Formats: sequence, structure tokens, C-alpha cells
Amino acid sequence: MRRRFYIQPHCLVFSAVLIALGLTAKRYDHNVFVFDITLASLSAVFFIAMAFRYRGHVRRTVKAAVSGIKGINKSYLEKFSVPVVVTGKHGDILWYNTKFRESVTNGADCSGDPIAPYISEKDISLFTDGKGVDVDLGEHSYTVLASDVDDGIVFYYVDDTEYKKTAKLYIDTRPVVATISLDNRDDFERNSSDDDVTLALIRVETIIKKWVVSCGGVYSKSSAGRYKVIISEKSLCTAISDKFSLLDRVRSIGVSDSSQIVTTISLGIGRGSDSLAECEKRSLDALDMAFGRGGDQAVIKDSDDYEFFGGVAKGVEKHEKVKARVIAKSLTEKINESDNIFVMGHQTSDLDAVGAAVGMWSVISKTFKDHRVKIVVNQETTLTGLFLKRLFENGYKNVFVDPADARKQVNDRTLLIIVDTHSPTFVEDPELYEMCKNVVVIDHHRMMVNHISNACVFFHEPFASSACEMVTQLVQYINEDALGSYEAEALLAGIMLDTKNFVLRTGVSTFEAAAFLKRKGADTVEVKRLFSDSIVTYRQRAKLVAEAKTYRSSAIAIADDEMNKQSNMRLTAAQAADELLSIKDIQSSYVIYRSFGNTCISARSLGDLNVQLVMEHLGGGGHQTMAGANLGDIPLEDAKKKLIEAIDLLSEKASNSTASIKRRNIQ
Repeated sequence: MRRRFYIQPHCLVFSAVLIALGLTAKRYDHNVFVFDITLASLSAVFFIAMAFRYRGHVRRTVKAAVSGIKGINKSYLEKFSVPVVVTGKHGDILWYNTKFRESVTNGADCSGDPIAPYISEKDISLFTDGKGVDVDLGEHSYTVLASDVDDGIVFYYVDDTEYKKTAKLYIDTRPVVATISLDNRDDFERNSSDDDVTLALIRVETIIKKWVVSCGGVYSKSSAGRYKVIISEKSLCTAISDKFSLLDRVRSIGVSDSSQIVTTISLGIGRGSDSLAECEKRSLDALDMAFGRGGDQAVIKDSDDYEFFGGVAKGVEKHEKVKARVIAKSLTEKINESDNIFVMGHQTSDLDAVGAAVGMWSVISKTFKDHRVKIVVNQETTLTGLFLKRLFENGYKNVFVDPADARKQVNDRTLLIIVDTHSPTFVEDPELYEMCKNVVVIDHHRMMVNHISNACVFFHEPFASSACEMVTQLVQYINEDALGSYEAEALLAGIMLDTKNFVLRTGVSTFEAAAFLKRKGADTVEVKRLFSDSIVTYRQRAKLVAEAKTYRSSAIAIADDEMNKQSNMRLTAAQAADELLSIKDIQSSYVIYRSFGNTCISARSLGDLNVQLVMEHLGGGGHQTMAGANLGDIPLEDAKKKLIEAIDLLSEKASNSTASIKRRNIQ
């Protein structure tokens, strides 16, 4: 019906042209004249009839619209104080009141036009549920409601422009609290002259000040290298769209021409609260999260949700022996308050998890001899079968307990020490964790949003090479004589695993821990034997490396069906990912494989590309140089597509950041 209405004027013109041609042809050919006049008359009669039919359709629909409103007649609909328009079922405008013509169409006649331009091109079905839909037309904002009637729809326009302006102004001017901290001030002071440090701090503060002024906010220096900032919600949204270029500007500062130190800051931002005090608390929580993920990033906390921006620089090792000593004292107090103790790592435990657990068992059992302590390990899924076999052969079999047996021994005075993970979903036995009221966490992985929040002692150091390094530090403050040669070798094996034989993520503390373990009898030859592989595993690893494909300076390998049948595929994938990094021009490596019915990815890098961010995009996590993800039961090729999308996203962010720094350095 609507289409016929649109072509009606053109058809009438067509009929008029035929009549004119027929009159002209009358002089030359009577038959042509008769044909033209007949065709013109029939077309005119047809489209005139259609016009009458369309008017009838309009009258019926308007009548139905009016009758659909109890007690209302057409004259009352005309006098409505809000714009009203009646359309057909397909959205063609049949009738409207004077208010609609004056306010919405600016006096133009829109009969027969589609309603779409007057509802912001939105689907008509959105308007008929009675909830109202926001529609912006020019400088006016409307809430449009609609009701179905026979053969049509009635739209009601409520002009709430001023209300929406006020609401937007309220939202845009909501206060946001940010806490900004210089990540590596201690490195400045330790490795640079006072003049260089002062100059760098002045430059950082100048950049922060300019950023705050551009945001229309205020700031104050709360302590050395830390600033408190208050800006508006609108300014925060601008900073988000700008990807927090403030981080790039600060990162481009060097302490001196000869210094290799990269200046970085972290921002903790609190938003979405009715009080400034709560926003400040959220900003501090967000700042702790930024520190826990290595710094050089902005973290926004809104209620319980976190958003992350930045984090492209390498983490900087921090020497905080005071922290380890304080943690050791707190841990000693918790042990003294407990009856029995369990030490537990993560699922599919590796040498770092089991090694750290063995170290904790040794220091507790030999220092607090009246306490029962056991290591919880699922021997069916662990990746440390060779290591456990060696321990069992040397009298350590009773040290370990299955998760099911451990759950039977839990009471109110049970202490659970979790090592090498801080996620409640990744622990060896989540049910055991839920049963224990007293929990201690010792972990070196970068902070995840879903972390254990009820720990009575939370020892988290993302700059440490491994959980074994952290445990070695604690042992030296609790009882340095508590380690035997087997325990020392277990801790050294964990350090060697996570540092790839002291290549990645090593710092001064790493070598100090290794030296201490060597003095305690750790045999490096025996530790090396723990990493021995069978000929089958070696061939699988070699095949993965040989068949890997390169993409944007990354190597991607996919395990075939035969490989995925092997029980140690997880370990083989990790080893293959490590080996792929030895290839020239490869910055990161990924091995996609199947494990326990799920598709997983093992990711590694040398630090130039943050694989933690890549894996977090896929629902996983880990370190800047070592991470992983479990994608669930999806095909391997689908996992590869998702991985490539994540690599593209991170590479784009990194290139934008690098380009921004180069532009500023040129300027």
C-alpha cells in the first residue's frame, strides 16, 4: 500500500503525458490516438481508484487508532499536548497531529513518508513494548512510546530534552579520583645522580600537571612520587578514548642520556561511587592491582569491575627484603596458631609449584615439629612425575596427600598455604580451598581480577622469577638450616624452570636465592636430570618446532591428533614454545594443543611482546614472558583464529605506543 502511494504522482504524470501524445498523434494516425487515449484513461482510472483506496486505509487506521484509546476521540488526539503520529503496520505515516508537525517535522508535510527518519532509523518493534525509546531529532531529545492498534501503530513523543541534558551533565561531572605513582623511583635514586633524579621527577610532574589541567581537574602531591588527582567522568572518558597517552609521554623520559632506566607510572582510578571517600578507596585498590601486574598501566575500578590500559613496558625488579622478612614473621604467627597445615599449588602442577611446596613443607616440619604438614598434589595430573618418583624413592612418600584425603582432615584450625597461584579457580583442589578458613598465598604471577581476596597473609611479588625464589627468601628468615639437599634441589629446579635456566625474568634476588640453595647442597647435575625427556617427547617437540608458522614476528604451532593423545602434551607444548624463541626474529611463540578435552595455548616471549595481555584477551593469564589460556572445547583452527585476533590487537596497541614515543622524542 505504501509503495503504491509513493508512485501514484508519477503514474498520474505518466497518464497526462500519454493523453498529450495521443492528441498530437491524432493528426497523423487515428489508431495510435485511440490506443494512447485508452491506455491513458485506464491508467488514470486505476490510480485514482488506488488513491481512494489509500484514503480509506488511512481513515480506517486512524479510526482504529482513536478507538484503541478508551474514551478518546480524534479531536482529543489532535489536542494532545505531545506530538502524536499514526502509521501503518509497515511504518508509513498516515496521520499526525498539529503538535507533531510543529515540533518534529518543522512544519513539513510528511504524509506517506516512512516513520524511520523520525525514530532515528530504529526498529519499530523496539517501541511497542511500552518502555519507551530515546530518540534524538536535531536539538531535541524525545522519549517515544508506541501502542499497536488495528492496522497501525500510534507513536507518542515526549520532549524531555532539558531533563536529558541535566542527566548528561550530572554524569559527565561525576567526580573521579585517581592515584598516580612513579613505579621506579628507587631505581632512579640508586643508579643516578641527585641532579638527574630531580630533573626526571620535575619532568614527570610537569607531564602529570599538564594532563590534569587538560582534564579540568585538580591534583596534589601526597608523597614522594605519588599524586592524588580529581577529574570528571567526562575527562576520564576522553582519557580512555586516548588510550591513556599520559603513560607514553612519561615512558619517553629518561633519567639521563647514559641511563637505561625507563620512566613509568601507574594510575589507579576509582569511579562510580556516590562519595569521594569510596572513589579514593577504589583508586587505591586499582593502584595495587596495577602494581600487582607489573606497573606502567592505568587500572580503573568501578564497583567490583576492573579495566586495564597500558602495561607494555617490562617489569622492573624491586629489592624488598623488608617485605619478605615481615611476611616471614606473619607466616610464623599463623603457623603457631594452627593444628595442621596443607601446602597446595595449582592444577597440573609443575616444578615451580611442587618445588615451592616442598620448600614450605621442609621449613615448617623442621622448625615447628609439633605441627602436621602435608603437600596436596593430584598425582594423576601433575607434570612432575619424574621428580615425585625421585622423592618417593628417598623417603618422601608420606609427605604427599591426595586432595580427597586432605579434605577429610580439615578443621577450624587448619592452615592452607597456596603457592604459585593466586586464583581460586586455578588451585589444585578448589573444594579444599573453600573448606579452609585460614589461607596464605605465595605467588609471583601478575595480579588477576579474580584473585584470592580472603587470605590472612598475601605474599605477592610479580617481579620475582618464581614461587621457589619467594619461598627461598622466606626460608632464610624463618630457619635457613631447615633445607636438605633434596629440598634445595626442588627449589632450584623450580627457579630454573621459570627462568628457562636463568635466561628470563632473572634479577639479583634470583641469583642470591640460587647461591643460597647451592650452599644447602643442591646438585645442579641432579636438577638437570629432572628436565630429561624421553625420545618420544623430544620428537614431538621437534615436530612442533619444525611445523610452526610465523605471523607478525610470532611463531604459532598446532599439535596434531597423534600428539594430543599423549598424556604429557602440556609439558611438551611448553617446551616447544620455549624452543621457538631461539629462532631469529621471533618475539613470541604460541603452541596450541588439546589437554583433558579442552583446547589450550602455551605462550612465551623474550619480553618485547607481553604475552600475558594476549592470553588475558583469550581468558587466560600469566606473566609478561610466560602465559597460557584454556579456551574450552573448541576446534584447534578456531583457537588459532582467536589467537591471531589477540595478537593483532596487542600489536596495534604496541605500535601506536611506540609511534607516540618517537613523535615526542623528535619534537
